Amino acid sequence: MDSDLRRAVVVTLGELGRSDDWRDRADAGHSLAGFAEMPEAVAPLLSLVLDRGDTFVTRRTSQGLLRRKDRVGLAIVASALAVANDNHADYIHTAIVDVFSIFSDDLDETLRLCEEMSGDTDDRVARGARRLHETLAAIDPVLRPS
Repeated sequence: MDSDLRRAVVVTLGELGRSDDWRDRADAGHSLAGFAEMPEAVAPLLSLVLDRGDTFVTRRTSQGLLRRKDRVGLAIVASALAVANDNHADYIHTAIVDVFSIFSDDLDETLRLCEEMSGDTDDRVARGARRLHETLAAIDPVLRPS
């Protein structure tokens, strides 16, 4: 893995995420989610989840982070959810349903991760994880193991 190239991509996507065009910001957020484990990506991702200009950016960035199905992506979404206004929270919740309403295994693992994160030392992540868990617990997935 070439960490210099990965940092360059994160910087470039961060710049795209500051575009005046909502489509650029949505594309940047979705793509930047693939680099969420890099410390340089966290602040731009939080900004895009809580995008002030267009809630489609919120939904698209949240979907990208949630589709990682890992603690890193969930922690960023939880952190944003903890401080989100009602409008942003609605679009984050929509992204949660989009991603976790199909496979029960994915939902169960994510519920487990949220339970762990609800005790996180970062109060914002912990509060958001509890909100995230509440939304996830209400989902009835379509497909369950046979």
